[in-house]
Amino acid sequence: MASFPDSINENDIGKAKFIGELLVPVAPFDQKSGHEAWTVAFAPNGSYFAWSQGHRIVRLIPWPKCLTNFSVGQDGEGTNALSPRRFSRQNSDGGQYIQTASDPREHTIDCGDIVWGLAFGSSVPEKQSRCVNIEWHRFKFGQDQLLLATGLNNGRIKIWDVYTGKLLLNLMDHSDVVRDLTFAPDGSLMLVSASRDKTLRVWDLKDDGNMVKVLRGHQNWVYCSAFSPDSSILCSVGTGKAVFLWNMDKYTLIRKLEGHHNDVVSCEFSPDGALLATASYDTRVIVWDPHKAMILLELGHRFPPPSPIFAGGSNDRWVRSVSFCPDGRHIASITDDRLVRFWSIEERAPQAIASLPNGLCCAFSPEGSVLAAGTCDGGVHFWECPRSTASLQHMCRMALRRVMTTQQVESLAIPMPLRDYLSYKVI
Repeated sequence: MASFPDSINENDIGKAKFIGELLVPVAPFDQKSGHEAWTVAFAPNGSYFAWSQGHRIVRLIPWPKCLTNFSVGQDGEGTNALSPRRFSRQNSDGGQYIQTASDPREHTIDCGDIVWGLAFGSSVPEKQSRCVNIEWHRFKFGQDQLLLATGLNNGRIKIWDVYTGKLLLNLMDHSDVVRDLTFAPDGSLMLVSASRDKTLRVWDLKDDGNMVKVLRGHQNWVYCSAFSPDSSILCSVGTGKAVFLWNMDKYTLIRKLEGHHNDVVSCEFSPDGALLATASYDTRVIVWDPHKAMILLELGHRFPPPSPIFAGGSNDRWVRSVSFCPDGRHIASITDDRLVRFWSIEERAPQAIASLPNGLCCAFSPEGSVLAAGTCDGGVHFWECPRSTASLQHMCRMALRRVMTTQQVESLAIPMPLRDYLSYKVI
C-alpha cells in the first residue's frame, strides 16, 4: 500500500516550507496528566494563537509576535526550509519582536483538566433598537471582545477573556468529554459544543452562557462541528460514518451525508460556504456540495484505495484533521502516515507535503499564509502554505457563492458550462 497513486512520483510533489515550532515546557507541568496537543486555533482577527499543549494547559500567544519569531532569523534574514525557528514558550523573548506596554500579552491558562477543544469567539455591535432593554446580563460584551472557549475532559466548558486571561464563565451540562467547540462566525457569540455524550449543545454567551438548544441525532460520539460562513448551517461529524447538517435558524436536522466508511472526525466549510470538507478514518477527505448532498471530490491517502471493509477498520492511514484555506482553493490534511498534505481543489494529487510524526490537528491562519499542526507530544509545527495567484474566475465564483446556494445557481439562465463552474461541478 502506498501514500500516492502509481501515476504520481513522490519526488515530483513539492515540499512545504517548515518555518517554526513551538516547544512544550517540561516544568512545572510535567506531573499533570495528558500531553497531546488535541487542538490549535487562531483568533478571527489574527491577533492571537492558542493551543492545548497538554498537561491541562492552554497557551495564548500574540500571533504577530509568534510570526515574527518564525519569519526572521537571528541575522535578520528570512529563514528557509533548512533553518526553521524553534523556541520554547519558557524563553521566547530573545527573538526580533520587541514588546511594548500596549501590546497583547501571552497567557498560560490551567484549565484544571485535559483540554480537547478550543475556539475563539469575537463580538460585534448589536443592532440599535428604539425599544428600552430591561434585561439584565452579568456580562456586557463590547465591540472588541475576544473570548476563548475550552472544552474539557470532565464535560465542562470554560470561557476566558483573551486579553486578561481571566475565567468568565463555567458551562456545565455535558456528561462526557467536550471534544470540539465552534463559534458562529457572525459575531453573535453563539457557541456550539460537540461531546462524546452524543449531543451538540448551543450556548448564548451574550445571555450569560445560557444553553439555547440540545441537538440530538448522533448515535455515538460527536467528534467535530463547523458553522457555514453565514452561520445558517452547522455540520457535525462523529462515530459511525456520521455527517449531519443542521438548520441553525430552526435547530432541526436538514440531512445526513452518506459516503464515508469509518468514523468521521473533522469537518470545515469553504470560505464561500459552497463546499464542505470532511476527514475520516477511512483514509479519505471528501469534498461535498452541502446544498445537494453530492460528493464533488475525494482526496485519497492510501493507494490502491482500500475496500470499504478494510477502510472501516485500522488501516494505518487514518485522516485526523482537515482544514480549508481562506483562499478557498487549498485544503490541508493530517494523517497517521506521518505526513501533512497540502491539496489544491483543482487537482487529485497533493500540491505539497511535509513530514509530521504523530500529527493530531491543523488550522490555517486567518490570512491563509501559515498552517499550524498540533502533535502527540504537545508541540506545534508551522509551515508556509503553497501560494499562487487566484484567477479572476475563481474570485468571482467565491463572491457569488457567498450569497447563492447551488439550487439558486442552477436556476440562473446562463450557459451550462458556466453553471457547472459556479456550482463546483467543474472545479
